[in-house]
This record gives sequence, structure tokens and C-alpha cells, in this order.
Amino acid sequence: MSSHRLASLPATAAVLLAVAGCSADAPAVAVPTPPPQETALCRALHKALPDSVAGVERQDPEPRSQLTAGWGDAAIVLRCGVPRPAGMSDPQGQAVEVNGVNWLVEEREGDGPRLTTASRRTYVEVTLGKQYAHDLGPLTDLAESVTKTVPGLFTEEHTGHGKH
Repeated sequence: MSSHRLASLPATAAVLLAVAGCSADAPAVAVPTPPPQETALCRALHKALPDSVAGVERQDPEPRSQLTAGWGDAAIVLRCGVPRPAGMSDPQGQAVEVNGVNWLVEEREGDGPRLTTASRRTYVEVTLGKQYAHDLGPLTDLAESVTKTVPGLFTEEHTGHGKH
């Protein structure tokens, strides 16, 4: 039964689910509050994000923040610096690798999936509208930005050129 997953969601994710369907000029999204080191990674990611994902133009949610981004009318929403999802501890959890980025896949009732990066120095969450229920293509457009700005937990900070 999957109801235990919904009950264990962080409060910010629950708020996100509640407001994701609301739309005025821009959708409202709960802004994460990560520690300073993670905030710096999120700011770098924000600057590197593409102008369009899966063919839809960038339309950032409200309130404006360097920790959130969006494309389409809340069709694709990214939040950086989110808490570790409870599903990361689930041995039955689904995962997918897209262009070098590992993602935890969590199905959402009546909507598209929520995906959260794994093995990165901060968690990046992407929620997809129901039109992407069976299409993880948007992750392809986001992978390069994540790889460039959010190091993996097991990668070194330096380039390593010339060192053995």
C-alpha cells in the first residue's frame, strides 16, 4: 500500500502538492531552506538551468527564488535543497539514471512523478505534471545543469588533471 509514502512526505513537499494545481500568473511553490553550502550549489544550478525543458518555456513559480524553477504552467517544477526524501531508504524504491544523474522516482496519486537526485551534495527535486506520467524526457534537459553544478557525493571537487 503506498499511503505510507504520502504520510511521510516532508511538510514542504505536501504544500507543493497542495498548491501545484493553483495557477494565477505563476504557480506557487514552497521554497526549501537548505544549509548555506547547499544554497550555494542551488544558486549555481539556478544560473545554469535551461530556458526550455521538454519544449516548454521557463516560467518560474512564486515566490521567486534561486532555489526553485519551473517550465510551462507548473508542468515541470524544480526545487533545490529539499530534505532527503523518506523514499531514499526504501529498498523497494524505484530509481532511474539519466545522462549521469541518478533519480529516485516516486509516483504521485493523480499526477506525474516526483524525482529527486541521489548521491549528490544537495537534493534536487523535480515534479512533473500528469502529461509526463510515463515520460522522463524532461530529466534529459536538466541533467547537464545538475552535473555541472551539483557535485556527486563520491566525486572530487577538483578536476584532477595532471594528478594521479
